[in-house]
Amino acid sequence: MNLINIDTGAMYRCVTLECIENNVSPDDINGIKELLKNISIDLKQDNGNQVVILNGRDVSEKIRTPEIENRVAVYAALKVVRDKVTPLQRKMGEENDIIMEGRDIGTVVFPNADIKIYLDCSLEERAKRRYKQNLKKGIKESYEEVLEAIKVRHKLETEREIAPFVKAEDAILIDSTNMTIEEVVSEVEKLIRSKRNG
Repeated sequence: MNLINIDTGAMYRCVTLECIENNVSPDDINGIKELLKNISIDLKQDNGNQVVILNGRDVSEKIRTPEIENRVAVYAALKVVRDKVTPLQRKMGEENDIIMEGRDIGTVVFPNADIKIYLDCSLEERAKRRYKQNLKKGIKESYEEVLEAIKVRHKLETEREIAPFVKAEDAILIDSTNMTIEEVVSEVEKLIRSKRNG
């Protein structure tokens, strides 16, 4: 559909990885500010796959580890981090026709987006999908561990003060709990085509 896909979660994962690698804790706001001054995050497409470049190196795999997964919500909730990342996301949207995925896109980053879709599913189904992804990547974590991490992250993200994860009033809800990937894609395409044609 000639849309550039932007996974904003990858950007917050990059910030988290950078902080962890430099031993900067979520409490060290000045340390985070210093790191963010020169951080460079680039999202590219390579044969249909998203490649995530952090400060010139490919971190596509590294940002998907359980260590990052379990800590990203804490860093992503910080105002200093969101103040840096949100303008980068807006710039991407101004320069390209995009489909942007993220927890505050329809409410904070692009409140006037042409189409807003709130893609949801049960926490158990999310855990099942993540568990299967992890197995494919060789990440050893039990289903129960994955489910618990998802529950903790969901609570953090929906209850945080800054840019909480909520459905925008004008967003279209798609509950994908009992849908295949193909069915979800078909539904999203239908919504986009309908908007473009009407």
